[in-house]
Amino acid sequence: MTAKEDNMVKNLKVKPERLHHRLMELAKIGETPDGGVSRVAFTNEDIQGRNFIIALMKKTGLSVTIDEAANIIGTLKGQNPNLPPILFGSHIDSVPNGGKYDGPLGVIGAIECIEVLEENNITPNHPLQVVVFTNEEEGMTGSRGIVGEMDDVALNAVSQSGKTVREGIRALGGNPDKIKSAAKKKEDIKAYLELHIEQGGVLESKNLQIGIIEGIVGINWWDILIEGKANHAGTTPMDLRQDALLAAGHLAVEINRLVTGMPGTQVATVGNITARPGAYNVIAGSVCMTMDIRDISSQKIQSIFSQIRESSLEIAKKTGTRITFKEVENFLSVPTDPDIRRAISEAAGELGLTSLVMPSGAGHDAQKMANITKIGMIFIPSIGGISHSPKEFSRQDDIANGVNVLLHTILKIDAGALDR
Repeated sequence: MTAKEDNMVKNLKVKPERLHHRLMELAKIGETPDGGVSRVAFTNEDIQGRNFIIALMKKTGLSVTIDEAANIIGTLKGQNPNLPPILFGSHIDSVPNGGKYDGPLGVIGAIECIEVLEENNITPNHPLQVVVFTNEEEGMTGSRGIVGEMDDVALNAVSQSGKTVREGIRALGGNPDKIKSAAKKKEDIKAYLELHIEQGGVLESKNLQIGIIEGIVGINWWDILIEGKANHAGTTPMDLRQDALLAAGHLAVEINRLVTGMPGTQVATVGNITARPGAYNVIAGSVCMTMDIRDISSQKIQSIFSQIRESSLEIAKKTGTRITFKEVENFLSVPTDPDIRRAISEAAGELGLTSLVMPSGAGHDAQKMANITKIGMIFIPSIGGISHSPKEFSRQDDIANGVNVLLHTILKIDAGALDR
């Protein structure tokens, strides 16, 4: 970057109206009657949304390719083509009847960064790449493809679209038969940045503008089976019952008590309880329930689980039941790169924006990208802390703030912020 270009950098700003217009145009694809968005991965709506993004990328001057995992990658050449690219973006697929901002903010914002550079005739040192990851919501298919984690089990899983992931990737223009070719090496990418709505209420409650993510929480899921004894609801005395549903209730309360009673940002959720046989006049003989525990420390998650399992033994003894746990998913916590955090903080400060270092309580493609490159994440406020809902909303000013921070962080990395 020349000295003249370097002087221009400090004054670069994105265009809020253009950002808002493009977000709303994309939101029309898959729009639901109550103002939400259903753009589930591999559906016709997903394909239409991707075509919208591809056209926008080409209009902005990016060369566009689709890799074997069906990720869309738009590339802006740098002054030095031998340098590894700086990658940034997100996803555009949604949950059923979700919101307008979860994912699309990071994609539309990334394209805006490119357009601002092009409009100001600034050519970065590194190539810049905007990525739209495939199927983030149902399993991070695209980012798993880039880090080489997709196997036959994952490809043959049936998605909400009704297609297998393998069929879905093919429908989007990828090649599942050669998906290993999508995998990148650690030296292939300089860094990965992702701008996202917070999906929680911390920034809004503290009246802060930018979240600097210190790490993405680990997520552990368990299926819990409680076995009691089904019996007649009218003829079995209360003190002779082995009620699995009663045990489940005690356990759910105990999980909440343990997790809220310790310091930190850890969370735990019992999201589903199914009692069998499930009749008015039958004591529940068995219960299946789910448990989700999240924290920035994977060790703390295991410590919490150990305490819950210990408490379950006492509950089982008191209720005459048997309680067993089966771990079904384990996403390890992932720290962001400290140099990228510093660059984000500097960019926010120079733009006069307030910020907070905080964890991400939800999973993101960045979590997978950390396997092969340095990652950073930028959050903006979600009004009411609402996400995955038609009521999901972020203000236009907050959107522009986030994209400005993304733009200036990219430029700092391009200028050597990670090479000090």
